[in-house]
Formats: sequence, structure tokens, C-alpha cells
Amino acid sequence: MIKRTFLLIYLGVCLLVAPLPVAGQPPAAYRNPALPVEARIDDLLPRMTLPEKIGQMTLIEKNSVRPADVTAKLIGGVLSGGGGSPRPNTAEAWAKMVDDYQRAALATRLAIPILYGVDAVHGHGNLYGATIFPHNIGLGAANDPDLVERIGRATAQEMIATGIYWNYSPVLAVVQDYRWGRAYESFGERTEWVTALGLAMLRGLQGEKLGTPGTVLATPKHYVADGGTAWGSSSTENYQIDQGVAEIDEATLRQIHLPPYQAAVQAGALSIMASFSSWGGLKMHAQKYLLTDVLKGELGFTGFIVSDWGGIDQIAEDYDQAVITAINAGIDMNMVPYDADKFINALTRAVESGAVPMARIDDAVRRILRAKFTLGLFERPFSDPALLPTVGSAEHRALAREAVGKSLVLLKNADQTLPLAPTTPTIFVAGVAADDIGIQSGGWTIEWQGKTGKITLGTTILEGITAAVGPETKVVFSALGRFGSQKAADGSALIADVGIVVVGEKPYAEGRGDSAALTLSDPDLALIDRVRPVSKKLVVIVVSGRPLALGEALDQADAVIAAWLPGTEGAGVADGLFGVRPFTGKLPVTWLKSPDQLPFNFATDCAEATFPFGYGLSATDPTVGVPPCPVVPFKR
Repeated sequence: MIKRTFLLIYLGVCLLVAPLPVAGQPPAAYRNPALPVEARIDDLLPRMTLPEKIGQMTLIEKNSVRPADVTAKLIGGVLSGGGGSPRPNTAEAWAKMVDDYQRAALATRLAIPILYGVDAVHGHGNLYGATIFPHNIGLGAANDPDLVERIGRATAQEMIATGIYWNYSPVLAVVQDYRWGRAYESFGERTEWVTALGLAMLRGLQGEKLGTPGTVLATPKHYVADGGTAWGSSSTENYQIDQGVAEIDEATLRQIHLPPYQAAVQAGALSIMASFSSWGGLKMHAQKYLLTDVLKGELGFTGFIVSDWGGIDQIAEDYDQAVITAINAGIDMNMVPYDADKFINALTRAVESGAVPMARIDDAVRRILRAKFTLGLFERPFSDPALLPTVGSAEHRALAREAVGKSLVLLKNADQTLPLAPTTPTIFVAGVAADDIGIQSGGWTIEWQGKTGKITLGTTILEGITAAVGPETKVVFSALGRFGSQKAADGSALIADVGIVVVGEKPYAEGRGDSAALTLSDPDLALIDRVRPVSKKLVVIVVSGRPLALGEALDQADAVIAAWLPGTEGAGVADGLFGVRPFTGKLPVTWLKSPDQLPFNFATDCAEATFPFGYGLSATDPTVGVPPCPVVPFKR
């Protein structure tokens, strides 16, 4: 009898708050898109139970949750981490997978849609066949906000085709030490460049007005000073600098690292991701001063702060205490990412004990709902099949090729070796990286760490060269640079008119890419040694996420190009080689003689670099030495 009475009372409460319209009455106000966002939140929030509110604050990785669990646990967010793809990895399979999670969310009592998120940091990188753009360091070299905005818009289209409206981008880190494994995710070492290009990406993703068709929610990250951590300060795995400590005073933090976020908030950012890093003796996820007082208070941020992958777990060994500290500090949504029940139960206990005030929960949920309503997710929760043809489209690949061409930085061009003539009789091409989509795309491509080989569709640098030359040109490729079997018409050893050697880094991401050995490897130097004697002119192309000390290779080469991590459109590199597109790229970071010079005082010591910030030749520039400290304005 007691159970039956309790059930009747529970059903009665549900009827009182249920959003389903009673016959002859209008639907719940929060379902009305004509109402202001705040009015819709004011209508929805009082209807929500504590489990529904905590569910909204829970973000879980798709491999740890089934669609049915989204319904049962009232989950508010799902994500695909690096490599979190469906099988098969097609746009259609992505759309079905994400839509299935969305239908599960809409099957809950209040039918609040989920936010589904991905790290589309250089295109929709997890999706096979998507357009992969140059990583941010290359876009920093291009220094073209209009280009970056167009890339953001194209990325949004390919995301929406698969039902995803939440991007963990742009990275607003101002990189101060490129031994960091995330250096290539930064637009550069100067605050004003990062701000200008970060805002351009934000505009591209969110459009002139977030919520209009074709827009997705951007997530500036990682708040704050992740680009300013000290070498050897990390306590994560065998990382050295990633997730480390920013050993800087508040004046430096505010001068160098905070301005991009201030600008992003003013430009309409409604989601910001907290950094794994620490400052002032605290993990950023526990920083009430920076998260709540500065970001939400001083800067007026009205959106929600999302944790990084398990970032709350790093605050304390006692998980309950870690949750209490992080939520009270200002984290609104927790990227769990594996065990939703663990977080939900911990936060429920914290609210019931009074350790986390209900007002803090309501504030967090209000912020999450504000983003969802503003995004238009209640009206357009599903994938858009009309955008499926944009995935890897010719138009988007042309844009990526343009970006590659603009990102190339010409470091050396003795005797105007470049541009090459398409009619050059014989070209030797060497280096594994010359014919490897995975290497030229870098990390965050198909898998978290990236992968070598033909991991997705696109054009390699070699294929771009082959397509650029005339029918009479002989292009010979040897990954190891062994051309001894090539013979001239008279039977003598063939000497190429031009040798092109592509060297650099294998793919990596985050702290697994932390490295103090930022020089050309011995195999790369040996490759250059082999090709130099059999080439009249030698061009070295460096494919990397950061500067690499060139050593004697700089003297051996007639021309040197920094190609960064160009993505899937290697033909853009060939455009620079053959003069289809002029060299306009400028260094977004100082190119040092040795990584031993790091950390480096960029403001005063630029004369000690091999190439200073802002350096970059055009093909018509004479080689007259490197200016000590050029002043390069950023474009607006």
C-alpha cells in the first residue's frame, strides 16, 4: 500500500511538470522558438529534477555509452574522442550514429537534445574522406583571417552533415615553448596573431549569428595559459610540458594568455574548455578565481565551461572531493569520459550533503541550456543529409589547397632556385613523408595520435609534384633517396636537375609529442647527404608541427620550405614549388638554431634565432641574410 501511494504521488508530480501538452492547451513555453532564450530557460529549468540537471552536466565518450543509456541516465552530452568513429567510418554511418544518440535524448521526459562534440581542430579529422586542413600553426603562417573563417565555415558544414553541432575548437594557446606536443595546435607565439586568427575561426564556425543554419558551437580552449607551461613541470604519464605548470605571474598571464579569451567572449563564445595545466599551485579545473571570478565575472562569459578529458579526476585522489572542488570552482559540464554513473552519483551526493549548493547546479544547467537554445538545437537536432555532398567536396579541397599554398614559408632560396619550371627535365623526390597522407596530416587525423600511411583520402606531396609537371618531365621517387640505378642516355649515372627531399616529424598529439630533440633526425640528414650529390639543385621541404633545427642541411640545400602539417591537399605544396601560388607565408614562431635555446625570450633575443618571428621570403627576394627582428603586422 505504501509503495502504491508513493507511485501515485510520483506520477502526480510528473504530470505537474511534464512538458507534454494537455488537450486544448498550448505546448510548454520552452518549446516555442519565438520566445527569447532566457524566457525558454526560465520555463524549462523549474521543470527539471535534480537527476535531469546533473544529467545535463554529464558529458561521456560514445564508446562508453549506448543510446539507451542516454535516455536512462538523462545524459546531456556525448562526444567522440580522437578515433571515436563508427564502423564503417563513413559520413552516413556517422550521421546514423549521432542521430541515434539524439533520438535517445529526445525520448526523455523533457526531450532536451544532447550536444554531440568532436575535436574538429583541422577539419572533421575523425571522419574518413573529410577535408583535412593545415593545422593551426600553418594557418598562423598564412596569417589570413578571411581564409581561416572560410575554413571554419567548411568544417561546420562537414560536421553538420554527420549530425554534430559542437566543435572543441579553436585552440587559443599562445605557444611559448614549442617543445610542447600541442605547439602545432597554436596559431603562433604572439598574442595578437592568436587572437585575430582564433576569432576568425570562431566566426567561421558560429557564423554571424549562432543558431542560423550552417553554424556550430565553437569551444575556445584551453583556458588559460596552456601555451605557457614550463618544461619538466608535467606530472601526467611521461609528459614533460603538456598539462604542466604555467610558472608565470598574473601580469604575464593577463598580458599574453588572457586576451584571446576576452575577445572570444565578446565575439559570442558560449562554450570554453578548461585546461589540464596548473597555475598558482592549483589545477585549472580547480581555479575558482580564474574560472568564476575572471572568466564569468570580469569577462562576462555567459556560456558554460566544459572540462577536458577526465580533467576533474586530476584535482584530488578522492573523487568526490575532486567533483566538489571543480563544480564549485566553475566547471559546468564534466567530460567524464568513461563512467557516467561515477560522476552522477558523486555530484548527487555532493548536492544532497550541501557541499555543492543547488544554486551552483542551477547556474551550470542554465548556462548549458543557454548554449543549446541559442544554437537552435531544440529546433534542428539531427544531421542534415543535404550537406553530405560537402564532405571532402571539390570546393572544400580547393580551399584546403589554397590554405596549404598560403601557409608555406620559404626559408631559403639561393640563386632563385624556386619556383621550378614545370618543364624541368628530371626531378628526384626522396623521403617517406613525400608520399604519406598520414605524415602530412599529423595528429588528430582519423586517430588521436594520427597515423602514417594512406589513412584517408587526399593528395600527397609527391602526387602534387607529379601532377604539376609537363609530360616530358621525368619524376623519380625513392623513399630512401637511392637513385644509383638511374642512368642517363649515355649510360652514366643520372644527375637530376632538381632533387626534392621531404623530411620532418611523424604524427603525434598532446603530451606524447613533447620533445626536446627538435632537430632533423640522423636518417633525414643522411637522406639529404645521399640526394645532394645526384642533384644539380636541392630543395628541402620540412613537414613538421614546429620548427626543427636544420643544422648543416641549411647549408646543403639551395632552397628550404617550411610546409608545417598541410593536411590532405599535398598539391598545395606543389603550387608553391612551381610558382602556381607565390610564397607569402611568414613564420608564426621563432625558428631557433637549437631547442637548447628554449625557453626563449622572444621579445629581446630574436637576433639569436636562425629565422626570427615573421620571417619569410618571396620567390623573387634575393638571399641577402636574415633581418634581426622584423616587425610584421597581423591582418585583421
